[in-house]
Amino acid sequence: MSDDNKFNLSKAVAAISGAMMTASTLAFAQAAVAQESEMLEEVVVTGIRASLESAIQEKRAATNVMEVIQADDIGKLPDQNLAEVLENITGIQITRSAGVGTGVQIRGTNANRTEINGVSTVGSGAGRSGISFDDVSAAIISEVQVIKAPDAKTVEGSVGGTINLKTIRPLELNEPLIAVRVQGEQSSLSDDGGWSPRLSGSFGNNWNTDAGDFGVVLSGSYTEQDVSAFRPRADRDNLDTLADGTNYLPIQFFVQDYDNYQYETTNLAGTFEWAPNDAFTFYFDAILNEQDRFQESTRVQASGVSTLIGTSLPDSYETVDFGSVDGENGTQNLGSIQAALTGVIDAQNDGRYDPNLRLSTDTGSRETSSEIFSLGTNFELGKFSGKVELASSTNDTINPDFSTTLNFINPNTAVGTDNDNGTPIEYDLSGGSLAFGIADVANAPSTADLLDPANYVLRDVNQSHDVVKNSEDAFRIDVSYDLDMSIFTTIDFGYRFNSSQSVNNDNASNVGLRTLAESPSGNLYAEILTAGPDNFNDADGRELYVRDFLTINPTLSNSNPDGVLAALNSAMSAIGQDPISSPTSSTNAFFDITEETNALYAQANFAAGIFRGNFGLRYLETEIDSVGNRTTDGVVEQTSTTGSYDFILPRINLVADLTDDIMLRAAWSKDIRRPDFDDLSTSFSFETSPNPAAAIGNPGLEPEEVESFEISAEWYFAPSSMVSAGYFHKTRTGLFVGQQEDPAVDPDTGYRDLTAPCEGGGIYNPIADPNVFGPAGSSPGVCVPTSITVNGDGETTQQGIELAFQYDLAGFEDVLGWASGFGIVTNYTWQEFDGGDSYYNATSRAATVFSSLGADDVTMRAALLDNSENAYNFTLYYEKYGLSARARYTWRDAFRSDDFGSTSSYPWGFPVVQEARGQLNASVNYDITDQFSVGLEAVNLTESEIEQSCVNEGALLCFQGLTDRRVTLGASYKF
Repeated sequence: MSDDNKFNLSKAVAAISGAMMTASTLAFAQAAVAQESEMLEEVVVTGIRASLESAIQEKRAATNVMEVIQADDIGKLPDQNLAEVLENITGIQITRSAGVGTGVQIRGTNANRTEINGVSTVGSGAGRSGISFDDVSAAIISEVQVIKAPDAKTVEGSVGGTINLKTIRPLELNEPLIAVRVQGEQSSLSDDGGWSPRLSGSFGNNWNTDAGDFGVVLSGSYTEQDVSAFRPRADRDNLDTLADGTNYLPIQFFVQDYDNYQYETTNLAGTFEWAPNDAFTFYFDAILNEQDRFQESTRVQASGVSTLIGTSLPDSYETVDFGSVDGENGTQNLGSIQAALTGVIDAQNDGRYDPNLRLSTDTGSRETSSEIFSLGTNFELGKFSGKVELASSTNDTINPDFSTTLNFINPNTAVGTDNDNGTPIEYDLSGGSLAFGIADVANAPSTADLLDPANYVLRDVNQSHDVVKNSEDAFRIDVSYDLDMSIFTTIDFGYRFNSSQSVNNDNASNVGLRTLAESPSGNLYAEILTAGPDNFNDADGRELYVRDFLTINPTLSNSNPDGVLAALNSAMSAIGQDPISSPTSSTNAFFDITEETNALYAQANFAAGIFRGNFGLRYLETEIDSVGNRTTDGVVEQTSTTGSYDFILPRINLVADLTDDIMLRAAWSKDIRRPDFDDLSTSFSFETSPNPAAAIGNPGLEPEEVESFEISAEWYFAPSSMVSAGYFHKTRTGLFVGQQEDPAVDPDTGYRDLTAPCEGGGIYNPIADPNVFGPAGSSPGVCVPTSITVNGDGETTQQGIELAFQYDLAGFEDVLGWASGFGIVTNYTWQEFDGGDSYYNATSRAATVFSSLGADDVTMRAALLDNSENAYNFTLYYEKYGLSARARYTWRDAFRSDDFGSTSSYPWGFPVVQEARGQLNASVNYDITDQFSVGLEAVNLTESEIEQSCVNEGALLCFQGLTDRRVTLGASYKF
């Protein structure tokens, strides 16, 4: 190892001692920072090593705790998906939808901010985290910054951190930029097996003229994706007793979900800069994003199974240990119980003809368009410098949905008057596979029966056309003043005004048909029926699944909903029934919320000896105006409610440069997390299920307060190499706590009130199917719970340890030769969540099970969702001889989740536990010439499965996610 790469401990100790005894001059400190800035400017990003080195220099020069990822070539971040790009960073974990990265957790929380070029973004729903990461192509982003410790000038609103996505600045270009990339992506579980295109390109240049320096950069991308996931589900949340007195968990419900999403995304980014002189640089940025996400999912349900509890007994059982829970009654041991494992549920020829085979299409699609504009100037006037900026962010989203459910009428069993019929079901839940299918028994339907439209009847038609419009207009001025003082280098101060608005307008039509007399047969609308996907075994090779069935064509439901509705109404007319109406405005779901915030900050920056940093205050005041609708006795009344709050947020960042290569960092800050817009609404909306509570907003809800502290050490022991260790601690108060009022339930029948008003509590939901809360065949309409969010009295804490190591062997070429092309980047995060005064309540069926095991009044303290205690990444890369390759393995242990398929209510009353899982991504790129390169990328190479358990980790397997492997092949050319 060369002397440059060695760390001499005795010299380090001497340097530290000398630094502690004599303070370096201010000029030396400024020169060191300037030298680091010059190093950053001189780096030309042409490969993995150069991008790592440039990112390291930016991280070193920063006074607050931040992480940086830079593209190793034009439009070439480490991953195609921005969420998966962020997964490379210490302390960040992500969640996926059908295998595509969508959610980002910084230090265990989803409560973060997302900016583009420092401008706030707005999302497509009621949340506060900003634009969705699957809406923005990584191809237009040149750098990703994650600010973990804010300073006073950092805009408020984050718990975990602020993510800033940066595009290319034209006046920083050293040469003209023209680059294009053409790729194709294939999904292993797609039912068509085709390749989806990915196209991207960039153009940029700058010119020196008599009127000053001009520069322009234009980047664009067009992407199609076809992603799929198989999600089996098995409910065993009931109680039965065998003849010998043994309690066990019988089968309650089965679902075979095939999730398919087709994305079409267009991104455009443009920047114009003009520097007429050394004092001013004017700029205009525009980011345009459009994404159409078409859901064409199908769902097979074995319903009505619970009516056969005690009749069709399981063939075998497994032992389930529920473990223990921390609840309002302290720690409770829930015990163990037997659960159904394999068996056959026979179709009945009397009673309610269960089990029922229900076939659904889910087409909850999304069409979103976002625009981000900023106009401003950077200036340097004597001792004053800074920025003045006007910015606007908008997001318009439409959520069209035409979802339907058919019932299969088995011709081999008796038919009654209800819209259901008996189909025998076989199940095998052994080996970690939640498998079920048509049983091979005498009265089972044949393939011909299952594909005959005459054997299907319409059960449900759920239409919606929800519209969400979010926007934020902002003005800010940031000023820095150079000080002629021995310690304080500059003082920063500024003002920001922003006006945010969220408008929600739901349009819906929900029809439930419960008798055969009102349910048209499939042969009356056969032209809109199609066979469902028959490849549900592609992911894990299972033998037992429902292969043959019909659904209303989900592609037609997306592309021509009016035509599908016309076909169904023709069938309704043929049997003398009223037509199904188009979606109409759901007045109780409308809200229009406006927030106006004025913020001031002042911050002092200092450098003295080995120390540098900043401290300051941020003050803000916010006023809220919430407009909504409420319906009383059929009369719609518009309501308007106001609220306000103000906060003072102190923030301190300190860096100690112990040597040229070793530094310590410490930070302390306060921040806030604003409630989601729907939590502020005075309106509420209903679902067709009787389980979810109607959420009634609270305009007086104030933000949570977050106090953060952290300390870390960093050692940059070689070029492109470093090791770091850090500890963070966060305390959250003013927590968002849900309060729920449940409707009364008849103790003998288990039924709720089916008429308004709900004297026993809750609220009347006119579209909910009573299901088990009413007699068989009850029409829609039942009292459901209500919930409201308030600021709780308790507090929660989040703490963690972050370790990172990065090493490059390029300096050992003389010794290692070709092997000097290797390098590694790895990190590990441990984090813990504690506290809070919010609890989940067990469902009535779950409470019965737990009571039989000796645990009464079971509740569970609410945990932080999507938070894994342990997680790590390991990336191995190679770059030499024109070959650039990397492989990244990501692992995170179990975490609580509310993403568990086609149901909105918590099974057993608690969020599920997603079991520990690892994923391997890899890419390889080869430069055929200096301009032309080809590449291959793969996501989820090993097709890692997702397992989700109910109640506790490793307890009762109830959901699975069998995700695809996506391969991308392409080429790029730089002119």
